[in-house]
Amino acid sequence: MSATPTAINSNDAPASWSDLLSGRNALRSITLAGGVGMHATNVYIVTTILPSVVKDIGGLEYYAWATSLFVVASIIAAGVASRLVEWLGYRSACLLALLVFSLGSAGCALAPHMVWLLAARTVQGFGGGVLVALSYAMIRVVFAPPLWSRAMALMSGMWGISTLSGPAIGGIFAQMGSWRGAFWALLPAAIILALLVQFTLKVPPQSRSDDKPESIPILKILLLAAAVMSVSAASLFSSIVMNFAGIAFGVALIALIAWLERRGGTRLLPSGAFSLRTRIGALYATMILMILGLTTEIYVPYFLQVIQGHSPLLAGYLTGIMSCGWTLAALLFSSYSGTRARFVMKAGPVVVIVALLALSLLLPSAAVLDSYGLLPLCIVLLLVGFGIGMGMPHLMAKILSSAPADEGNLAAYSLTTVQLFATAVGAALAGMVAALAGVADPGGLAGASNAAHWLFICFAAAPLLAFFTVRQALRLNAPSPVKTGQAEESLS
Repeated sequence: MSATPTAINSNDAPASWSDLLSGRNALRSITLAGGVGMHATNVYIVTTILPSVVKDIGGLEYYAWATSLFVVASIIAAGVASRLVEWLGYRSACLLALLVFSLGSAGCALAPHMVWLLAARTVQGFGGGVLVALSYAMIRVVFAPPLWSRAMALMSGMWGISTLSGPAIGGIFAQMGSWRGAFWALLPAAIILALLVQFTLKVPPQSRSDDKPESIPILKILLLAAAVMSVSAASLFSSIVMNFAGIAFGVALIALIAWLERRGGTRLLPSGAFSLRTRIGALYATMILMILGLTTEIYVPYFLQVIQGHSPLLAGYLTGIMSCGWTLAALLFSSYSGTRARFVMKAGPVVVIVALLALSLLLPSAAVLDSYGLLPLCIVLLLVGFGIGMGMPHLMAKILSSAPADEGNLAAYSLTTVQLFATAVGAALAGMVAALAGVADPGGLAGASNAAHWLFICFAAAPLLAFFTVRQALRLNAPSPVKTGQAEESLS
């Protein structure tokens, strides 16, 4: 059974929150947001407990790999999510993803050493990647175009909610000396979401939209994962030459993907995605660069505990302020359109640059925080996320509307792939910068302080580049709009 996306009043521009959160749209919103929320809560649990994990089972040199491998697996999973929907239907694909995610969580809870934990995190990543990919992709299918930016803001809002639940769960278990319990705590939440999916999403397995890909670009997905792993592997070396060699090889693999995309065949990203001369390419570049700025958060709990001496619970909550800023800005500015939307897209990178440079001064210095308290740090952490969230819903909505008419569904699935790629590369680069700055050697207070200083200075370069790419995107014209009125799978 199919129908057109729920109509909204065409005179209401933009659409209101009540259009998104009423009637059948309310159940759809809750279910789709739940997939993002499960993934995001897990991210903040692990970010909070990771310092306790390495104290217990070792592996500080692999600290960033716990994030990188999780996200690499998510990238591969996001790439096959559309095919899973064709084979199994949306509901069954979600349930399978939740099962895989739960198995990975149990594996993390049982990990006797870091290698085991990394393997289990990889399994977790496969399940989480499918959940997030389906959540974002279905926005285009079940909601009318005027609701897209609101729906994107709702997905971002789940990260804000997760900054309350994730650090709380992780911090409480870490302070109890039982970080493994934090992973076990994910299983009841997965069961609840599975029941929600089972009883609210009734999508026939054979339902398809006209522009779903006919096959999976598996080679390109594996090349993308290899590019991330190249940078991650390079971060294990203390030699700058090896670091840059790993980065160069990763860039070469991305160039190979772009070459394969130009040759035709099943696409990984919509046409023009690898060129800054196209609007959609500049939009993707901006999204990647902005997300890179946020990946510095993986080390914030470690710096707060080692340099400032804060508890795992407080360190987790302080780190979550960054994503709270993203959520707050997304909710505040998602209703903007026209000139106001373009303004917040251009202003966001400036806010992030200033905030990251301020962190490079605040975090390494215990004396500054002893004198002025946590308020300055909280404000700066909030501004990092706030600057990213200002324009992110509009960036994503413009990517959907800028894709060629027959590649709209591909653009929807690509949002997750590109975000995960940026997160994985950012985690790998953060690990590289931190290692070069001495986080493990000499380590301790001196190593952490030096790493905190240089990490945020180096990563301020990402939003600086985004300052120019977003302007490039807004100067270029979009191609013909995506098809609207795509068949909507029956959700009841």
